[in-house]
Order: sequence, then C-alpha cells, then structure tokens
Amino acid sequence: MDFNKITETPSNHDDLEQLDTTSILKKMNEEDRKVADAVALVIPQITKLVDGLSERFKKGGRLFYIGAGTSGRLGILDASEIPPTFGMSHERVVGLIAGGDKAIRKAVENAEDNTEQAWLDLNQHNINSNDVVVGIAASGTTPYVIGGLKMAQKHHILTACITNNPNSPITAVSDIPIEVNVGPEFVTGSTRMKSGTSQKLVLNMISTALMIKIGRIKGNKMVNMQLTNEKLVDRGTRYIVEGLGVSYDKAEQLLKKHGSVKKALESGI
Repeated sequence: MDFNKITETPSNHDDLEQLDTTSILKKMNEEDRKVADAVALVIPQITKLVDGLSERFKKGGRLFYIGAGTSGRLGILDASEIPPTFGMSHERVVGLIAGGDKAIRKAVENAEDNTEQAWLDLNQHNINSNDVVVGIAASGTTPYVIGGLKMAQKHHILTACITNNPNSPITAVSDIPIEVNVGPEFVTGSTRMKSGTSQKLVLNMISTALMIKIGRIKGNKMVNMQLTNEKLVDRGTRYIVEGLGVSYDKAEQLLKKHGSVKKALESGI
C-alpha cells in the first residue's frame, strides 16, 4: 500500500542545536498545541470504538492493546491504571508489547518485526469473539501489530487501531481505524513526541468513556477506585460526605464498613 508517511516528513523547525533553551521549549509547545485539535477530528471513530467496547464488556468481553516501543508502553500504561482507578480486574483491560514485559523498560531488538507473536500473546489470554483488540502504531506499519490485528479479524474479533499515518497498512486490518494526523514531529521521526501524546489522549478517551458507559463512575466520581493508600481513603471519605451529607467521621466509618465508596453511597446513612 502506497501512502505518505507523515511521521517521517521533515520537522517544521530546523537548526535545533543552535537554539537557546527557551526557544527550543517554545517551539516544542507550539507543536504540542496542535495535538488536541488533531484528536478532536477523530472523535467519531473513537465513539464507534467505545460503543462497540461497552456492548462487548457487558457480555464479559475484554479490551486488549497491542503495540511496540512507545506505542506498546502507552497501551500498558493505560491498562495498568484501570484497576486502581475503576476497581476492575487487571484481566479486563490488558496491554501487550512486542518483546514481552522486559520490553517495557528496555527495547528488545527485532521483536516488533515478528508478524505471528502478537496472536500468540493474545492466545495466552484465551481471546474470544467478545473481546476487542486495539493496535497502536504511530507508523501504521509495525508487523507485530498488523499480524495480531489480521488474525483477530480472521477470528471475527472487533479490531481498531490508533495510528498517526492516514491510509497506512494497519488500517486494512482494523474495523475502526483511528488516524490522528499530528503532522511532522519536532525532531524529525521521533514519534515519542506529538504522536505519542496523541495516542495517550486517545487512550484516555477510550478507557475513561468505556468505564463511564459500563457504570464505573457515579456523577463525576471514582466510586469504584481501590482504597490503597491514605490519600485515596481521604478522597473516598470526602465523596461520601458530599454524597450523603454526613460528617467526615461518619463517612469514614461507612467507608471502612463497606470497603468501597459505591457500596457506602448505596447503603445510605
């Protein structure tokens, strides 16, 4: 497939090494301000994905992210935040990276070039037709991701992608392509920058909207969050004070009794 790889086109800025620190930072910020506008253009596609996800989640389905390098790490980051924030099992949203967990901290040479490994990784989780696979690849050409999505489609599993190169090969194996055109990177080809920022924004939107749709938020509060430290216990207590109109001490008692903000709120006074 022929396409223009925007992520590899020359930066809008040159002679970077000759700039003073403030100029470097201002020019980076100038580019970053373009990201949110680019994401706004793909909200219709994100909507389709979230609606498809919520339908499948209610049947016990799961969300899998697959990626390599920065893209893979961002998927893992989003997945890892679901249990503490929304109180869901870590098995419901899963991030997989080319090269395995050791690639989270250190690049694994040639791992992303394996077209079969993503499907093998997905099968370790007994993937099925109630699940959804989202491939993340700024370039849109990562073999690990494309191979995984292709096999998922073959097995009638809903697929989507987050990419920064419109019309790239990854879209051919994605039922819902999310193509975020952020333009050239500040440092030519460095997709950990604007591309990575756009991916993080889209991932935030996908998982947060999904959790709202399936009832893990009440009002605007994280009522299912895990109470794993004093800060979160205090936050939960204040949610109960606000929700039930009781004193802080009473709210704290209710929280300790029921073990979650949601159950305390549902119990009443």
